[in-house]
Amino acid sequence: MDVTKLAEKFNALSYHDTYHFDCQPIPGAPPVLQVTVKELDELPVYVTITSQQILCIVYLWTDQEVKAGSKEALLNTLLELNVPMPLSSFAKTDDKYLIYGALSLQSSFEDILHEIITLHDNAMEATSALAEYLV
Repeated sequence: MDVTKLAEKFNALSYHDTYHFDCQPIPGAPPVLQVTVKELDELPVYVTITSQQILCIVYLWTDQEVKAGSKEALLNTLLELNVPMPLSSFAKTDDKYLIYGALSLQSSFEDILHEIITLHDNAMEATSALAEYLV
């Protein structure tokens, strides 16, 4: 499966359970699909498919949004939350904090749907739970 085929599957899907999806392809190398779950807070999930995995990412906040003097405590809390967070892990790239999930290339479309919804829910819970560290 590639991003174009994944976008076609989302566009053919009118809804899943109670969720409606909005997909926007983002050209590049590799191409990325921005998926927004309309019934949930409009926090997009970015999906890319490489030769080894399907990667889903939600950007949470930037370094500028972390309260002064709270970075070490935030990083420790993120590490502690990594294990109990279902299907998701925290990471940081450049100045952006994110939460991500990876799937096998053999994952079904249903698996990808489940990952996107779970990842979005985890991102919202993390943002709420870690608000004390953010401005």
